[in-house]
Amino acid sequence: MAPLQLASNLSSSSALRSPLRISFMPSAVSPPTRRFTRHASICRAAWQELAGVLVFSAIPFTAVKAIANSPLGESLQKRMEDRKRFAVENSSKFKAMAEKARKESFWYGAERPQWLGPIPYNYPVYLSGEYPGDYGFDIVGLAKDRVAFEKYFNFEILHARWAMLAALGALLPEALDLLGAFHFVEPVWWRVGYSKLKGDTLDYLGIAGLHVAGSQGVIVIAICQFLLMVGPEYARYCGIEALEPLGIYLPGDINYPGGALFDPLNLSKDPAGFEDLKVKEIKNGRLAMVAWLGFYVQAALTGKGPIENLLAHISDPLHNNLLSTLKLM
Repeated sequence: MAPLQLASNLSSSSALRSPLRISFMPSAVSPPTRRFTRHASICRAAWQELAGVLVFSAIPFTAVKAIANSPLGESLQKRMEDRKRFAVENSSKFKAMAEKARKESFWYGAERPQWLGPIPYNYPVYLSGEYPGDYGFDIVGLAKDRVAFEKYFNFEILHARWAMLAALGALLPEALDLLGAFHFVEPVWWRVGYSKLKGDTLDYLGIAGLHVAGSQGVIVIAICQFLLMVGPEYARYCGIEALEPLGIYLPGDINYPGGALFDPLNLSKDPAGFEDLKVKEIKNGRLAMVAWLGFYVQAALTGKGPIENLLAHISDPLHNNLLSTLKLM
């Protein structure tokens, strides 16, 4: 179509009343122009949706701002400041009592148990028994740098807790399945990931239909685990003011934040008992990390779960052990 003719059609009353009809008519517009018109329509719709999402997202912030500037917001702010002042005072008192409990505890200080026991050994002076689980063991000098030592301790606590939780998750389903209490699609821990890669649906406790994210893929489950982990870890790292907008304060430190969220059983109420619990936690956590090394080796060598390997060893210790398995390999 000639340019003058197209301009004449666009200026006519019928064209003005129905511009979209003309833009999609094969006889009126060439194919490239038609494709451009479609893309423009899609982009226009996308911008409208984006604007709607932005407006909808701004509503909570606007509401919070309005409440904050109101008399109700001022009273809530004053109440939160009072609660924070009380939490800070309690935190200081608790830290002082914890320091006193460590000095009086059997597990801390220069007279604490050490890893070689009565055997004479030149233990490093920079390990003074200040931290739970300090037995003076540092044969490669990782704790010489104080800042690095604190980071290593934080990482050890974190990995110890995850190892204990993961060990429970690996042992319990297999034990329940072998006892016949519940039957799972796949009770062995290392085969669960393989089942998810195949697209299987995993029911919790063998109950049909009870699968929170169990019907989703590995990527979705990983994203859910990441989101669920970020919040508590961020609050633990930030400390007492991490949840201040919610009026919740954490009286402890990075590794032992305490409070209703991190200490629902109020185990830290007794400072002396709590210091002993710290030692028990790190000892069990180290055992769990070593146990996971055993789980990995068992899975690679036998292809079975840890409970099944344990039962086989108990039934015939002479023939079902690590040495016999290595000979078979």
